[in-house]
Amino acid sequence: MNIEAFFKLSYGLYVVSSGDEKKYNGYIANTVFQVTAEPPQLAVVCNKNNLTASVIQKSNGFSVSVLQKETKPETMGLFGFQSGTNINKFEKINYKTGETGIPIVLEDTIAWFECELVQQFDVGSHIVFIGKILNNELVTKEEPLTYAYYHTVKKGRAPKNAPTYQGNTNSVKKPDVKYTKYKCLICGHIYDPEVGDPDSGIPPGTAFEDLPDDWSCPVCGAEKENFVEV
Repeated sequence: MNIEAFFKLSYGLYVVSSGDEKKYNGYIANTVFQVTAEPPQLAVVCNKNNLTASVIQKSNGFSVSVLQKETKPETMGLFGFQSGTNINKFEKINYKTGETGIPIVLEDTIAWFECELVQQFDVGSHIVFIGKILNNELVTKEEPLTYAYYHTVKKGRAPKNAPTYQGNTNSVKKPDVKYTKYKCLICGHIYDPEVGDPDSGIPPGTAFEDLPDDWSCPVCGAEKENFVEV
């Protein structure tokens, strides 16, 4: 199977959010599409392992925020590479609460939709949620962020739970070299072994290969596999 063929399918990038007064959560989605015009309905696809899947089912609704072309790496890292079971993703970002009580992300957003859940379909590893649009707004007229631009220009990769995730496609392992710098593909942060990551308890002189498996980018939260040798 040719993986490159999948990259030719057109996708946008969005933040899909849901929740109630007890818990908000959201994730980066690249599979969002309009199903019908009357009534206006959207479909979103969510991995069953995503916390947001159960939050949508509990709250019976979700919101879709269309991301702008130059979305900040921190926004991608927060919603694409960190788990809501460990952090509050809405603690430091710009958002508002919709009429249904569902959170609507405004950070890097050019348009948003608030939806009432009307149907859901189990498709194996993912769930397709169908929502009737209750409210929406065009925030700005900036260009939307597409997966093609994110993948080819920004050099970003899909999170593990995304339908387009293909794992680590680097077929050639580079030799381990102490004090080699590594760059985060998500936000561009450079890990310098001579500096380490003191805020995370990583002392200077720690080679990238010696970082703990659960170490993540201090800027966007991306996992180690999202770093490449500089």
